[in-house]
Amino acid sequence: MLDRRTFIGSAMALSLATAAGAATRRSYSKNAYSRAVVIDGLGGPGEFDPSAGPDAPLSARAIADVKASGVTAINVTVNSVGNGPRKFEETVAGIGWCEREIGAHPDVFLKVLTGRDLQTAKSTGRMGLIYGFQDTTMLDADLSRLPTFHGLGVRIVQPVYNRRNVMGDGCLEPADGGLSSLGRELIAELNRLNILVDLSHAGPRTISEGIAACKSPMAITHTGCRALVDVPRNTHDRELKALADRGGVAGIYFMPFLRASGQPQAEDLIRHLEHAVNVCGEDHVGLGTDGVLSAVKLDAQYAEYQRKFFEERQKAGIAAPGEAADVFNLVPQYNDPLRFLTLANDLGARGWSQKRIDKVLGGNFARLFAEVWKG
Repeated sequence: MLDRRTFIGSAMALSLATAAGAATRRSYSKNAYSRAVVIDGLGGPGEFDPSAGPDAPLSARAIADVKASGVTAINVTVNSVGNGPRKFEETVAGIGWCEREIGAHPDVFLKVLTGRDLQTAKSTGRMGLIYGFQDTTMLDADLSRLPTFHGLGVRIVQPVYNRRNVMGDGCLEPADGGLSSLGRELIAELNRLNILVDLSHAGPRTISEGIAACKSPMAITHTGCRALVDVPRNTHDRELKALADRGGVAGIYFMPFLRASGQPQAEDLIRHLEHAVNVCGEDHVGLGTDGVLSAVKLDAQYAEYQRKFFEERQKAGIAAPGEAADVFNLVPQYNDPLRFLTLANDLGARGWSQKRIDKVLGGNFARLFAEVWKG
């Protein structure tokens, strides 16, 4: 295994080499990218800044990166995950942060409530913010809270996060008990409110039962393919195929789970994308980075942050197999605000058509969102 200093140096060199190659290939043009609807199924604007507090406003650099990225919309998590106290209050605070950023930068951000808002974001050159939940612990088992959150703008809800909660079992639960009765009621209420059901972080049985129970197409906004890397955060082919058969979309993430060990690379991400397309079809695969938009400087300071971040997740019982203290939650070759353009170039170089690339960049998620949100 590489030591941290060697890894950081090699990752940065590889990133520069890939960027240089992408600049000469032109396999997917900037004009094509400028016309595409580009959606990150799970992520957020921002940069790594250990000196900033959790409620700090976006920096000038982060805003500049949003403008440069060409990303049409991002599913932004507005809650804190896991079982514990004050989840309702923390979720309201998370929504408040998004509202303040939209208010402070109305020329940069747009709150997305309907599929039509995605087109507005695209035509006006703004980034749409889609409010999403990872976990439902903020409900405190009270489904009457859902209409309130819907009124505040929440459009995507993930029932569980890795561990068991009152809705069902997450992917780290060895019993794999599936949905609870309340979890089935949750899905029915989400269907009634036209909120997208996101089955990320769920156990295999929870995913399977969620697909069967849901009356609308669903998403797994950020996952990988378990046929390639057998870890709990990745999804089996049978669930991916069932999701696609119901009209859903699976977003492939830029996370450590893309390979069995070590730092994930561009080739790992592309391997998962191609496998997902083979299983689901090109109309049912997207991207969900599960990361921040701005590039991260891969230095000793960030390596120390990653170590502490991993240890905190371990202590909370939410770290998943595949996470590690010395593996960054990103793909070095796409560690840039224009990561989706670079990826599109790489996919084009492998023979992907522009039509297929456009679908995976965001066309598939845009279709799904408009269908579920009824507008």
